[in-house]
Amino acid sequence: MRIDILTCVPNLLDSFFAHSILKRAQQGGFVEVKIHDIRDYSTNKHRTIDDYAFGGGAGMVLQIEPIAKCIRTLQSERNYDEVIYLTPDGELMQQRMVNQLSLKGNLIMLCGHYKGVDQRVRDLFITKEISIGDYVLSGGELAAAVLSDAIIRLLPGVLNDETSALTDSFQDNLLAPPVYTRPADYEGSKVPEILMSGHEAKIEEWRYEQSLKRTRERRPDLLQS
Repeated sequence: MRIDILTCVPNLLDSFFAHSILKRAQQGGFVEVKIHDIRDYSTNKHRTIDDYAFGGGAGMVLQIEPIAKCIRTLQSERNYDEVIYLTPDGELMQQRMVNQLSLKGNLIMLCGHYKGVDQRVRDLFITKEISIGDYVLSGGELAAAVLSDAIIRLLPGVLNDETSALTDSFQDNLLAPPVYTRPADYEGSKVPEILMSGHEAKIEEWRYEQSLKRTRERRPDLLQS
């Protein structure tokens, strides 16, 4: 997979992709992540990429020309399955969506900033709009990082144990069950005996029951979807 992220503050993303699972995924050749500075595609020597909104109002708007130039340059080099815009008014990100995106080959992610992008960018280039929650951030960089992380960890070979991702919360619309590690007894608080029984079928049954119980208590809406 290749992910191209378009942003006007590329340094915000450098550290995120330089550590842990995301770093190993790139080093192992499972994914290629490229971060593009929209200012490199500015149409003037001052590297300007924003302007006042027609009709007035507070805040600046990202212009169409630099973004269009960047997207078209990338699209001339390879085919992209989706051109994604990270925006608070997009479709709410859910595990089902992430699973589908993890099957794609090439993705472009556009990070909004200021008051957003010229609507014509969305009309002409964007194929999918995604929100990571009902709140507003200073820019789409954190949202792009969250979406990328969720996708990349699902790619075959990225996790040491490929079954790990399949037992995460929200897979099968259930929250993950409680997990325990050593010591088995911490100041009188003990690990459930079933988990130390070695009986795999009964352990899986217990975990499913705990997932169901936790989901009913914390996210009953998941059981209705």
